Amino acid sequence: MIKLFQFAPAFGLPNASPFCMKMETYLRMAGLPFELVNSGDVMKAPKHKLPYIDDGGNVVADTTFIIEYLKGRYGDPLDAALSPLERALATAFQRLIEENLYWAVVQTRWADDAGWARTRVAFFGAMPAPLRWFVPALARRGVLGEMRGHGMGRHTAQEIYAIGCRDVTAIADFLADKPFMLGEQPTSLDATAHAFLANLLWAPVDSPIRRHALARPTLEAYCQRMRARYYA
Repeated sequence: MIKLFQFAPAFGLPNASPFCMKMETYLRMAGLPFELVNSGDVMKAPKHKLPYIDDGGNVVADTTFIIEYLKGRYGDPLDAALSPLERALATAFQRLIEENLYWAVVQTRWADDAGWARTRVAFFGAMPAPLRWFVPALARRGVLGEMRGHGMGRHTAQEIYAIGCRDVTAIADFLADKPFMLGEQPTSLDATAHAFLANLLWAPVDSPIRRHALARPTLEAYCQRMRARYYA
């Protein structure tokens, strides 16, 4: 049995970490049996990040490497039939979502004070004293340091919002009226897109990026379609 180590669910989502939600969504899409371990213990994770899996003693971290491992061991029911062009598009949109839009959403949750107030409760509210007195501030400082190292954190809030809105527009324009990101059939790209868009649309953290996404009803319809199919 595959064990998926992740954060506990929050914000009414399967996971408030889009990477954790991406991994659970992929496992559901691929039809692989798994067990959730909602420990949230990053210190025990191989790369001090969640999620990671333990598959009968094979421990793999990072969602991209996990999915590659699962494809190699259990087959590739989602992406095997993709053309080289479709694979290139999937890689490009995965990078846009995970390496750019993600950090714009981090701004809304970890840097903006209103978003941080909700994030602190969702991620650290159940933490016992005295940990909850100082761990949230340390975690916030660490995330914002990573954001600055990435480069996104060197922009103003308004510049970050503009970047995030452009990313959302690109996703919406590419999705258009297709049922899934690459067409009629779901692929592993949809695990990424659904997890990140649902975390943007459905988490109770208001921002110009979220309002921009809500103004594009095809994105809401897409997330509802994915939820009905894989989380019913």
